[in-house]
Amino acid sequence: MLIEEIGTLDAVLEAHSAELGDDFAAYRNHAYRVANLCVALNGGGTEHLQKIAVAAAFHDLGIWSEETFDYLGPSVALARAHVDRSGKGEWSDEIAAMIQEHHKLSRYRDRPLWLVEKFRRADWVDISRGVLRVGLPRKLLSEIFATWPDAGFHARLAQLSFKRLCTHPWSPLPMLRL
Repeated sequence: MLIEEIGTLDAVLEAHSAELGDDFAAYRNHAYRVANLCVALNGGGTEHLQKIAVAAAFHDLGIWSEETFDYLGPSVALARAHVDRSGKGEWSDEIAAMIQEHHKLSRYRDRPLWLVEKFRRADWVDISRGVLRVGLPRKLLSEIFATWPDAGFHARLAQLSFKRLCTHPWSPLPMLRL
């Protein structure tokens, strides 16, 4: 079952709508796809959903808030500030790791009880448009992608990647981790 409304996710994105500008719908859909994919990989629970929602809202937001493609640090800083303001400081390190490691190429093994690995996998499923399925059923992926269409998200990432390659040829994808 898809989660079509996540108040925390919507509130964060609405607060940053000016920074997201024309990319608001594309980023919102990406965040909802990642959140639903992560829930599908992990299972439910209110606390887990809230952590996933915060990480999904902030994980790429530094692209727009700081106008940089080297965005992991700024995204983590925004998420930590949000978590601290919400009185959930004990979540800060886990959510920071979810964001910091979401483009890690290899498995995250440091804290197996944290949501980091599930979130990493969920983002890779979305970025690959379902080519990487990590065991998720095709029917579920089709439903998620139909509910939250791309809305230009992948095209925007391609545009930003090309711009970064032209300006930083020796560091074109600074967000990737081994």
